[in-house]
Amino acid sequence: MKLAVLKIDGTPSGKEVTLDENVFGVTPNDHAIYLDVIQYLANQRHGNAKTKDRSENSHSTKKLGRQKGGGGARHGSLKSNIFVGGGRVFGPQPRFYHNKLNKKLKKLARFSALSYKAQENAITVVEPFVMDAPKTKEFMQILANIKAGDRKILFVLPENSTNIYLSSRNLPQVNVITVDEINTYAIMNSNSMVMVDGVQDILSARA
Repeated sequence: MKLAVLKIDGTPSGKEVTLDENVFGVTPNDHAIYLDVIQYLANQRHGNAKTKDRSENSHSTKKLGRQKGGGGARHGSLKSNIFVGGGRVFGPQPRFYHNKLNKKLKKLARFSALSYKAQENAITVVEPFVMDAPKTKEFMQILANIKAGDRKILFVLPENSTNIYLSSRNLPQVNVITVDEINTYAIMNSNSMVMVDGVQDILSARA
């Protein structure tokens, strides 16, 4: 699959790139994508939710009343869950949500997601550029020039660029990442994908 490389003003640069069929032309595996996305979302969870049970609650251990003859139910402590401020029964405890996937499966999922974007003609390649200072308005104009769309744009850089990242930080619909950070969830969670020329070569080298 060949794509024209655009300048940041939206005009063709006269250069074409060929997307590697081993990366952008594989038969998508939906189950691999599902497993990778589930793992990514699970690994974002901290699992720090915690409530105190009656053994951890800070209350007097004095017995509230005598065992018999009080006319009501027997009670041994204010730490009981039936009292306000008492311990919680079956409350959340810290837990580890992370899980592991094989590298080959994660690679298949990532290439499947990229292949879906290629099939949908949702990939745009732009020539390398630099921004002298963080300018959100200037970055928005670049996106408008190359017709990247206005909903969930994944912008992939070959290497980190602080000014480009800062220019996009106030745009909730734009996610700027480097090729090292690219993952299945980010690809599938975008409507269109913009790659700076050179990203496709790095992905092909890792195929």
